[in-house]
Amino acid sequence: MASAFLSRTLFAHRFVSSFAFNQKPQKLAPLFFKPLHSWAFPSQSVYRRQTLVRSDMASTMVGSTSPFSTQSMSTSEPVVSVDWLHANLREPDMKVLDASWYMPDEQRNPLQEYQVAHIPGALFFDVDGISDRTTNLPHMLPSEEAFAAAVSALGIENKDGVVVYDGKGIFSAARVWWMFRVFGHDRVWVLDGGLPMWRASGFDVESSASSDAILKASAASEAIEKVYHGQAVGPVTFQTKYQPHLVWTLEQVKKNTEDQTHQHVDARSKARFDGVAAEPRKGIRSGHVPGSKCIPFAQMLDSSQTLLSADQLKKKFEQEGISLEGPVMASCGTGVTACILALGLHRLGKTDVPVYDGSWTEWGAQEDTPVATSTPTPTS
Repeated sequence: MASAFLSRTLFAHRFVSSFAFNQKPQKLAPLFFKPLHSWAFPSQSVYRRQTLVRSDMASTMVGSTSPFSTQSMSTSEPVVSVDWLHANLREPDMKVLDASWYMPDEQRNPLQEYQVAHIPGALFFDVDGISDRTTNLPHMLPSEEAFAAAVSALGIENKDGVVVYDGKGIFSAARVWWMFRVFGHDRVWVLDGGLPMWRASGFDVESSASSDAILKASAASEAIEKVYHGQAVGPVTFQTKYQPHLVWTLEQVKKNTEDQTHQHVDARSKARFDGVAAEPRKGIRSGHVPGSKCIPFAQMLDSSQTLLSADQLKKKFEQEGISLEGPVMASCGTGVTACILALGLHRLGKTDVPVYDGSWTEWGAQEDTPVATSTPTPTS
């Protein structure tokens, strides 16, 4: 009995995010160490459907409610609507991931929120935990072996369609969408509007988590640790096919400042880009990579946190002088919101946009990287 309890709570040591740039993830607060019966026989309490009128808040569906097949779904469209997901939620080759992650100053715990309310059947994907263990940079892309081990532990196979959502609408889910694509899995989509849209549309959510979900979360966390410690892991059901053109390193960004082969778009706020606002992580200089342009990630979304239409997105990029005929690469603070730019560009047919994984947290911490600042235009 005691060993069973431990197996269900092993996952905890990686799941409270360490937001500080140079800290290691901490252990969970005692809140998550519930009695065995709470995990083994969860209440599965459900917040019943709200009687809200469905409106034009619901985003355009991808595909239809006809028999489900991830093979026939379009991978040129990067998002699916809550209506579509609701219709296909119980299909056997559909996997749903809650990939919520928040900025340090928001003081929000994504795992805690997952336990309070999540889409039925969704598993928790730990953005900070499923990451490279050999660097102090936050949530950097893990190795192929580590990603395959963690995703396999979550029960995901190459044949599966994966829908990723988060608690803000479209935020960290785009990062996990990009991660799957980096490792060769194209049948992955972001839930347009995320959990807020799901709930606003009146669909049920679950509270608590099943014993299966707990075990899978635990296994994913344990698999990452084993890989980085050179230990054997369980059966691998997910085979990776690394796509290096979707990931840029510091050296590639340095070279691009000279060669200008790619238009560099930064997803941070204009104040951080200009260098007039301090970076949220200590020891990071303010400013931007010389030659880059700023399109804050929020400009990719409408007021309901759904992705703008292709025409609206095209206008946003053109207004900032970004030619959609030429190559584009994206960065941000830590490689999360840059993926929202990549999501928007994907909708416009640009499916090969690389993301600078280390982003400004890496660039701004170096002593030999050039930093530019901007003088904001005075208002009359």
